[in-house]
Amino acid sequence: MKRPIAFIATIAVTAALAVPVIASDTVKIGALYPLTGNSAPAGQAAKAAIELGIEILNAAHPELKGLPLAESAGLPNLGGAKIEVIHVDHQGDPSVGQQQTLRLITQEHVAALLGVYHSSVALTATAVAERYGVPFVIGDSVAANITQRGFKWTFRVTPIATDFAAAYTQFLKEMKATGKKVDSITVLNENTDYGTSVGGSIVEVAKKGGFDVQQIVYNAKSTDVSAQVLQLKEKKPDVAIFVGYTADEILYMKTLRDFDYMPTMIIGDDAGFSDPSFIPAVGDLAQGVLDRSAWAAGAPGSVTFAINEMYKARTGRDLDDTSGRWMQAFLVLADAINRAGSTDPARIQKALQETDLKPAQLMMGYRGVKFDASGQNILASTYLIQLQGKEYEAVWPEAHATAKLQWPMTGWK
Repeated sequence: MKRPIAFIATIAVTAALAVPVIASDTVKIGALYPLTGNSAPAGQAAKAAIELGIEILNAAHPELKGLPLAESAGLPNLGGAKIEVIHVDHQGDPSVGQQQTLRLITQEHVAALLGVYHSSVALTATAVAERYGVPFVIGDSVAANITQRGFKWTFRVTPIATDFAAAYTQFLKEMKATGKKVDSITVLNENTDYGTSVGGSIVEVAKKGGFDVQQIVYNAKSTDVSAQVLQLKEKKPDVAIFVGYTADEILYMKTLRDFDYMPTMIIGDDAGFSDPSFIPAVGDLAQGVLDRSAWAAGAPGSVTFAINEMYKARTGRDLDDTSGRWMQAFLVLADAINRAGSTDPARIQKALQETDLKPAQLMMGYRGVKFDASGQNILASTYLIQLQGKEYEAVWPEAHATAKLQWPMTGWK
């Protein structure tokens, strides 16, 4: 009995789709960073972290025992295939990020994507990946709505706005309980997706925590923040929390000095405060400022210490929270691709959905990596570090502290 040609063709296509797509040589991943523009230092640091991640996974590193795939060379479940990352610059522009994501998928034919720093860019880039059915792993973009759109191809490893708000509020409650005056808070946030998401979350959670909270919203990439500093000086909060990118935060520190006003304590929401250019530019003006971070180099002999030494040899500086979160996201994605045993995006998506990494398998101080139905890592967490001299030291929670908290901050005094 003869089968219709259309039926035979259908069987052939189905069979072809059912065969695992094994990469014998390389697995291509696309990574989007801000390599030019105001956030270029952060983007370049993140790129260096990914390049180190590639080096660790493509060659055997038995000294990094416990870190998934580090002890083998390449991806064992794909015949030792090496990882190739195609690095692209989104310039901090959502439309450029959208175009570059499309190019990486349709022209470079990447198996998965990684990015992107700016939340506004993450929103457009992940929408393209969703449309084409390609996994997109986010290492550090924190706007809550990125994983609140019902997407099935977006996975975010980092803690997000609500996590930071909860951490800041808990820290300030503990400070108040020790007798420090912490009654009023002013949140200063820029007006893009990142600033509005994190700033709004902090205001909401801190108010529920019983604090008197005020908010100052400013235009991103402002060239003059005198008006905002005057508002802050008038409000005289016990704590000021800044949510913005590098150029903004450097400008704020200089303007605070110009107006000779320093709050009792400043908390920076990573981003501009962890950018490699922040301490060289205004470290002497921001002594005692707090920042959030889930990265710590750890003690000599630890995996994290070894990773930091490798990064320092490559760049001349330590890993920071932003570059560390990028590298952790890359390692999570590589682990999923290996478990998938395939470059088929659907198989990688399934492996990501099944991810269940424990703290001992991570380089960042998360409680693990496990994604919920929205693609958010439900085990992500963060700590607080403080600028003391020329380096940040972990100060909270006390169990993770490497130095004693200095309160109040001294600034340039």
